[in-house]
Amino acid sequence: MAKALVVYATRTRQTQRIGELIAEGMRFEGLEVTAVNVNEIEKQGIKPDDYDAIVLGSATYHGEMLQAMKTFLFMLEKANVENKAGGAFGAFGWSGEAPGRIFSTMQNVFKMKMAGGPLQLKSAALGGGVTMAQDYGRQIAKLLA
Repeated sequence: MAKALVVYATRTRQTQRIGELIAEGMRFEGLEVTAVNVNEIEKQGIKPDDYDAIVLGSATYHGEMLQAMKTFLFMLEKANVENKAGGAFGAFGWSGEAPGRIFSTMQNVFKMKMAGGPLQLKSAALGGGVTMAQDYGRQIAKLLA
């Protein structure tokens, strides 16, 4: 069974909720999924190399991704993630730059096989967000088929 890792950095738990819904969508497609806060990666001994798909999310705060996700991206540079399936997502209040920056890094620096584009939602609970997040998870899972 293919394995996926969903890592999120959140301030108000909106990005966490979106990540959990993406994980649910991947589970619907038969993947074994671990969803975790970026601050728990080292504590739990999680190694990105052990996963077939990696999905990263961060809230946008003052036009930037949260610092914990920036730090994780630097760590991920040392992992063997080239050609793994990937996706990027995040919640935002005004501008929403973080998911696009994460997506671009994963695609252009890490050379991962990415879903169609980043998922940006103000909230998982607004405007069909639940379905959009689950569908994004399904889309990522299908990259492994």
